[in-house]
Amino acid sequence: MDKFRIQGGRPLEGEIAISGAKNSALPALAACLLTSDPVKLTRIPPVRDIRTMEQLLEHAGASIARDAGSMTVQAGKLDRPEAPYELVKTMRASSLVLGPLVARTGRARVSMPGGCAIGARPINLHVSALEQLGATIRQSHGYVEAEAPDGLKGTLVQFDRITVTGTEDVLMAAVLAQGETVIHNAAREPEVQDLAVLLNKMGARIEGAGSSTIRVHGVGRLHGAEHTIIADRIEAGTFLIAGAMTHGDLVIADCVPEHLDALVSKLKQAGAEVRQVRPGALGVRSKGRWRAADITTEEYPGFATDLQAQYLAMMTLAEGISFVTETIFENRFMHTQELARMGANIRVEGRQAIVAGVRELTGAQVLASDLRASASLVLAGLVAQGETIVDRVYHIDRGYEKIEEKLARVGARIERVS
Repeated sequence: MDKFRIQGGRPLEGEIAISGAKNSALPALAACLLTSDPVKLTRIPPVRDIRTMEQLLEHAGASIARDAGSMTVQAGKLDRPEAPYELVKTMRASSLVLGPLVARTGRARVSMPGGCAIGARPINLHVSALEQLGATIRQSHGYVEAEAPDGLKGTLVQFDRITVTGTEDVLMAAVLAQGETVIHNAAREPEVQDLAVLLNKMGARIEGAGSSTIRVHGVGRLHGAEHTIIADRIEAGTFLIAGAMTHGDLVIADCVPEHLDALVSKLKQAGAEVRQVRPGALGVRSKGRWRAADITTEEYPGFATDLQAQYLAMMTLAEGISFVTETIFENRFMHTQELARMGANIRVEGRQAIVAGVRELTGAQVLASDLRASASLVLAGLVAQGETIVDRVYHIDRGYEKIEEKLARVGARIERVS
């Protein structure tokens, strides 16, 4: 099982290019199931979750051609419209294929989501919305089985709470439904907007993506298209925090700066200097000890839950006390126990972590519990005194493309070891 060995204390200097967004590429790949024509996607990050989704599509009957960062998917005949447990047990986004499979084939059998130990992602929101579209659904033996032999029918879908994957799943189902579907309390994330752009290129009629109300006018069929995945705002945010933490002078290239507004605001509040150095590139640097600054995770455009762990790692060394409040997931402070092994002073009370900044962290052997927790431990290792060993880095491989190589190129002393 691979580990990262990190020698802390080196500032990060130079430029890091951001990969395509995993959380955009996954629904884009699922959308390929909606047509028998080839769909070409570029800027696909070669991370573990993407490989799992590829296997899932091929299991269902699609063929995939890969070529240096691009992928062409042709789902000509879907003779196995299912997502078996053996394939998706390590991936939380398996429910994304539920909507497109039942819309295209009239039936789907999808294993309940697996992945990180950060709390429940209630698939009941997907299920309820698809039932409103006319699907008959039952859950048993760890699977969700959906049937709509006469096709789906447009309706009003009101989400009780904002759900990104739920919005994406229903969006994909609704494009082939008869009539109009209106989605209220829809997620506004850039990844949802990117999916809508792809679907419209494929012939869908979607209006309002990026707002809380999305209208979908169903069409009879979709066709092939070409699409480039947006930049990964979570990867970009992770490296912005890394640059600030290490007192480096780092440029984050090939990103979308406006997707990072909430994080940039907090980094500036903490005392870091963040500037746009050119279109699509942000520079970050900091001097001296930064100040404590509270955050509360929220749906976009608020502070992303996927950056909470990394930001909390930064606050362990801030001057003062910061309050980190997690509103999206109920079990997303498991990294605090490992940070405490490195000398952090953190107390968790329910959905809030109270972080009293310390002068230094010290290297230790730590264990990653989920994807973003892994990133927080890597960041802590970059600034800790001595050597840090991060175990179970397969978690980080699910969402970051060769993070150790990118960090090493800008001065980090980090290596992958067995």
